[in-house]
Amino acid sequence: MRLYSEDLRERAVQPAEAGETIRSIAAALRISPSCASKWRMRQRETRALTPGQMGGHKPRTLSGESADWLPARIAAGPFTTRVLTAALAARGIKTDRRAVLFFLHAEGLSFSVSHA
Repeated sequence: MRLYSEDLRERAVQPAEAGETIRSIAAALRISPSCASKWRMRQRETRALTPGQMGGHKPRTLSGESADWLPARIAAGPFTTRVLTAALAARGIKTDRRAVLFFLHAEGLSFSVSHA
């Protein structure tokens, strides 16, 4: 995704502050009305038109103590992703079945899939 220049953002916000409609500004600059509207809102809230952070790294939910506990639980006997998710919740670790499945796959661990 390509970021728009600050110059374009300024050219969209200035007429809006002067009372021009977002739709007419968007049509003139060939941008979406939602883009112009969001830029104006961002400028009002932060006094800046610089783009916010895009993307980035989200740390894994299952790491540290939970990552140490899971292989031991898996070795203890049969399980499903639903059972592991419930066991993690009981330990105070908020996660979902997809995160458990991702952890199992990344660790090369076998599992049984619950269709319930």
